[in-house]
Amino acid sequence: MEVTLTVNGSQHSLEVAENTLLVDLLREHLRLTGTHVGCDTSQCGACTVHLDGRSVKSCSVLAAQADGAEITTIEGIGSPDDLHPMQAAFRECHALQCGFCTPGMIMSAIDLVQSSDDLDRRAVREGLEGNLCRCTGYHNIVDAVLRAAPQMK
Repeated sequence: MEVTLTVNGSQHSLEVAENTLLVDLLREHLRLTGTHVGCDTSQCGACTVHLDGRSVKSCSVLAAQADGAEITTIEGIGSPDDLHPMQAAFRECHALQCGFCTPGMIMSAIDLVQSSDDLDRRAVREGLEGNLCRCTGYHNIVDAVLRAAPQMK
């Protein structure tokens, strides 16, 4: 089947199998490997991207469901010379260790900040419940989200 979607501002029309997952379309067809596959069961959040402005776990979305949609991946939010405020805050707060969860964590955190008026430490922890990190203990991740939030408003 043919799927047409806009990814990071560029339109793509692709032939994919009907059972192709969005994460596989991004990684295998478009070579956007910043979106990670961690668990294959939608439990870890490493594959989180924005679908029409809202965070989704791309391993639980069929490419066909994204037909006509606008997708933003970690590659689409900043550049090495001009980091997104959330990326900069993760760097400044040392909110990563191995970095495997970081792209999905950042994409979820951006949506959390954009959809919340008043964030505190508890709200950030609850808002990121669907993203697992096995290295950091989340303290610095929460610090990073709270640091980036005022810059994003």
